[in-house]
Amino acid sequence: MKKLFSIIFVTLLLLSQAFSLPRFSLRSGQKCIDCHINPTGGEMRSYGGWVYGKNTLSMYTSDGKLSPKIGDNISFGFDYRTQYLTKSTDSTTQSDFQKMEGTIYFNVGLSDQVDVYARYDFLFSIWEAYGVLNILPNNSYVKVGTFSPNYGIRLDDHTAYTRGGDLGILFTTGSRQGLIYDPRYTETGLEVGYNLGKIANITASVGNPRSREFVADPTYTTRLEINPIIANKVSLLLGGSYAFYKEQRLNPSNGKTGNADIQFYGGFAGIGFGDMTLMAEYDIGKNNIVTGSSTGSLMLEGSYRLMKGFEAVARYDMFDKDIDTPGNELKRLILGFEFYPYSFIEIIPQYRIQWEIPEVKNNSFVMQFHFYY
Repeated sequence: MKKLFSIIFVTLLLLSQAFSLPRFSLRSGQKCIDCHINPTGGEMRSYGGWVYGKNTLSMYTSDGKLSPKIGDNISFGFDYRTQYLTKSTDSTTQSDFQKMEGTIYFNVGLSDQVDVYARYDFLFSIWEAYGVLNILPNNSYVKVGTFSPNYGIRLDDHTAYTRGGDLGILFTTGSRQGLIYDPRYTETGLEVGYNLGKIANITASVGNPRSREFVADPTYTTRLEINPIIANKVSLLLGGSYAFYKEQRLNPSNGKTGNADIQFYGGFAGIGFGDMTLMAEYDIGKNNIVTGSSTGSLMLEGSYRLMKGFEAVARYDMFDKDIDTPGNELKRLILGFEFYPYSFIEIIPQYRIQWEIPEVKNNSFVMQFHFYY
């Protein structure tokens, strides 16, 4: 039991990586690139995103001459997170402080059209590095290097089942609960993003994870997003994603190795009006050669800004490890708040209610502390 609890700690400390919050985009009507260096959102903040975090997001702002810039064309940033977690099981209650993330970012503008970006998490040795060439029409781009592919809604909590899930710790089989897009997952390759007017964007990428280089075909990922604004008051988010790759796997039924066609596809939607945002995503993971089974992942999130710097957030997650077999779903409800008392400081208390079959007592309370720049 102690070993299992330690593994759960390690999984939970990966939650809330430094990705952008899509509800901020829905609430403001802005695009991800308006606040982040990465054209698909998340991680290092651009100067506009840095100002948003300093002045608009927090309850009280910092004074003084602050800046993320080192010279005219070089900028930096960081995210540091730690958390306190307490968890009760049928036999014990345990709690501890845990490290979560220690990431530094650098961006160098080689010209008005070319940026070179790098991030490194020195706690877990996670890194990305790529160049962004803004050379296509309509402020579209080409990205080359090592990056996280653009799939679904980029939640900041990667224990959501539409992201990395619980990384295989809750089932005795060790199978994954969620899609592959946890904080550790990156691909080396090329991505093209094209803006279809002002309300739509499509991205397509081809790449290979470091864990599968030269042993499998590349992964192909595409995503379409439509985000119109109605009557200058209501922001909408609609879209879908698809990913495909081949992987060699052992078939347990006959002991033979064969190529498995792995597919992920799904849709997402969101609406933002006033201080309220609602988002949803559903994805199917399909392996139609080796196992013949399909998994389903669902996320529903609602948030409400109670006052400047203080928000209430609730999320429902569901993972179905075989959608053709009833009664094997894993479900949970997450209730919490996000508090930004001062510039570059975030505090997140959460209570997580878990359901699975057979029933296990494993609810938890999390208090996260986030310092960013």
